[in-house]
Amino acid sequence: MKKKVLLSWSSGKDSAWALYELLNSLDFEVLGLFTTINKKYGRVAMHSTRLEILKKQAEAVSLPIHIIELPDPCSNEQYEIIMKEFISDTVSKKIECIAFGDLFLEDIKKYRETQFSATGIKPIFPLWGIPTKKLSEQMLSSGVETYISCIDLKKVPKHFAGKMWTKELISELPEYCDVCGENGEFHTVVVDGPMFTKRIPVSVGEIVEKEGFAFADVISE
Repeated sequence: MKKKVLLSWSSGKDSAWALYELLNSLDFEVLGLFTTINKKYGRVAMHSTRLEILKKQAEAVSLPIHIIELPDPCSNEQYEIIMKEFISDTVSKKIECIAFGDLFLEDIKKYRETQFSATGIKPIFPLWGIPTKKLSEQMLSSGVETYISCIDLKKVPKHFAGKMWTKELISELPEYCDVCGENGEFHTVVVDGPMFTKRIPVSVGEIVEKEGFAFADVISE
């Protein structure tokens, strides 16, 4: 029997590709998505994705999405309490696995494993260890369309904000940057790909600098 899975949905390309891998697996049944958002602004933290786009993404992949609201500001203690409530609810629904789109950061993987230890839920990582150059080529050749919604200005120049993630853009990134942005260089909002039943039309609005980051407002048309 397939194991029942929920997917942590960041709204970006990596979680979308993790979904694609799960949908093509004989071992798992994806029952839904979950996402944390900043309650004050109604957006995904770091990705800055609007709630409207989140809902359209869920519709496009034909899955329900559970929105977890976080206060602003949100302390680590508050975050842990909120997530424990979510995990407890997940356990009660007989979910067997929680999937994440992490690629290679060991500390993040260990944190997630600790978070779910003793819950009976197994964290899984469908993309773990795939070389990011190979992964980027797979995504782009499959038709993944995604926009850079946030950049770390210490790592990437501002003009990359709001740009579509393409082979050409990747070739222009500073040499020290990971092509998938796994070290926090940038975050994305995905609007199309083989996991979607329909493309989400978007435009890029204002670009705002805040606390060392540049955020591009990706707007549903």
